[in-house]
Amino acid sequence: MQYRTLGNSGAVVSNYALGTMTIGAEATEEQSRAILDDYFAAGGNFIDTADVYSSGVSEEIIGRWLADRAEVRDRAVVATKGRFPMGQAPNDVGTSRRHLVRALDDSLRRLGVEQIDLYQLHAWDPVTPLEETLRFLHDAVTSGKIAYYGFSNFLGWQLTKAVHVAKAHGWSAPVTLQPQYSLLVREIESEVVPASLDAGIGLLPWSPLGGGWLSGKYKRDQPPAGATRLGENPKRGMEAWEARNADPRTWDVIAEVEQTAGRHGVSPSQVALAWLADRPAVTSVILGARTTGQLADNLAAADLRLTAGETERLTEVSRPRVGVYPYGPMAQEQRSRKLEGGR
Repeated sequence: MQYRTLGNSGAVVSNYALGTMTIGAEATEEQSRAILDDYFAAGGNFIDTADVYSSGVSEEIIGRWLADRAEVRDRAVVATKGRFPMGQAPNDVGTSRRHLVRALDDSLRRLGVEQIDLYQLHAWDPVTPLEETLRFLHDAVTSGKIAYYGFSNFLGWQLTKAVHVAKAHGWSAPVTLQPQYSLLVREIESEVVPASLDAGIGLLPWSPLGGGWLSGKYKRDQPPAGATRLGENPKRGMEAWEARNADPRTWDVIAEVEQTAGRHGVSPSQVALAWLADRPAVTSVILGARTTGQLADNLAAADLRLTAGETERLTEVSRPRVGVYPYGPMAQEQRSRKLEGGR
């Protein structure tokens, strides 16, 4: 396991984080405790959860586990999120001070901690003034309820605006952003990644295996079935499979991943994770696991070193298609400049 600073903060986290959306949903409490134990035994120290994961059950299970694990409690860096509905009333959702005050206090209670290491806005809120939200987060930092804050699912302009509004008011600055990012979903490289690099924001990619596609479990001529995310919901699974299957780039990427995995004698998942962990601005890749076996396979990516040629081939075959403007070749040339001058 490698360790990196949490964005532009001084806190240190492992470069693979444990995502816990499965805890309390696809994994029982007993299974979840085993997953947490194995993750920390492997050198991980970064847990990511959210209040909406199983309607608070994920946080509760993590809280009980932390209470029983004095030997790792102080090592653990715990991140959670607020923003999505936790009830049916108008103020049970959003990033208003009214909602976040209660959401944060409820997360602290469920996790059984006095301070949350990283508190994240789960998504942009178009209703609440940004100043209201950022002032709340600053107050939460100064009061000691949270150590740092970050965002999830923000666009590039939203991230940049938040960074500069906080700076203009002298408020605490964000340190991280959670985007969807993988060899199959690289669109954030046009705006979000440059904005993050500019602000010193650390990326915490979620769905690093593209919803399971990069694990090798899905085949071009075999509709999803069995104990897979797509197989367990036949109607939605088939729709998702048909949509992804229709893009020929999907199978080009998977083929390159599998060939690389074969050369190293590892699983396709490990190749996809190793590629992502070394992308610019990435601090920690969020792993999701239903079982200790899945976790062990994913964590083995920490020991995999891709060659420069392998990284280049994976990057090229997975390059996202962009239109002529503003992200096409001509537009990119317009934003570049040769130091020696000329065209």
